Amino acid sequence: MLILLNKPFNVLCQFTGEPGQRTLAECLPVPGVYAAGRLDADSEGLLVLTDDGLLQKRIADPRHKLPKTYLAQVEGIPDEAALARLRAGVDLGDFVTRPCAARRVDEPAWLWPRNPPIRERKAIPTSWIELVLREGKNRQVRRMTAKVGFPTLRLIRVQVGDWTLGGLAPGEWREQAGPLPPALRAPAEPVRPGPQPSAPRTFARRPRR
Repeated sequence: MLILLNKPFNVLCQFTGEPGQRTLAECLPVPGVYAAGRLDADSEGLLVLTDDGLLQKRIADPRHKLPKTYLAQVEGIPDEAALARLRAGVDLGDFVTRPCAARRVDEPAWLWPRNPPIRERKAIPTSWIELVLREGKNRQVRRMTAKVGFPTLRLIRVQVGDWTLGGLAPGEWREQAGPLPPALRAPAEPVRPGPQPSAPRTFARRPRR
């Protein structure tokens, strides 16, 4: 089973939590599924869940190079130099990010309002960046945009591989049908040769004396 969920803001990426914490249990009444990859509580958007433990690991493993697309609303308006730094890789101190795709985009027409809304400062405009990463370390996108001078105010994941939100509202989910992307398919079991038939035994006749 494979499920696509639009995780709302301020919801933990797990099914249990402390009293008062919102969890996936309020959105998804399906037992036995687990998130393949994570989203911080203050991030929104596409979360892939499955009941297949091996598939869960393959989706989350960066070795499979599954691209993840994010929309980040940032404080300020990044110039081309800032975008070039994001694309080339940013030194965050504990690691250097891999090269990625980054471009400025308009605010999506389909975007839902966030509750509560982001904090805005009247004197500083905001803008949107689309980033496509093939890795996902802790709070990576937020750290990247802050490092180049444009703090993230809102972060939404809109695509994982070929899977998209597809019109899901916050808290809505759907079961995904169809074949898996080639990168996620389990390798076929090698065909082991069976026992080979033994060669027929021949016996030389001794000449009679």
